[in-house]
Amino acid sequence: MPRPRVCLCPGIKFEPNTVYFKPQGVPMRHLQVVELSIEEIEAYRLRYINDLEQKGAAKKMHTSPSTYQRILYSAYKKIADALINGKAIRIIKHE
Repeated sequence: MPRPRVCLCPGIKFEPNTVYFKPQGVPMRHLQVVELSIEEIEAYRLRYINDLEQKGAAKKMHTSPSTYQRILYSAYKKIADALINGKAIRIIKHE
């Protein structure tokens, strides 16, 4: 039995209103889905919406700078895959 996903960064307060993004004009049943964790979206948001550098963003997420950087690079890769290959994006919220 798979282990439940645990939030790596307890400092995340961001709750996205929208959890699915998809290419226009393509039905969901024809799309592959890339799943982004709430940590990945928060790391991306802190860097590109709040313009925080690595140390400041890591502090806000209550994690180390190296863990923050690993999470951010994972988000980059997934977002690029979705944009380049025409996939949908789903944001996974932790329970």
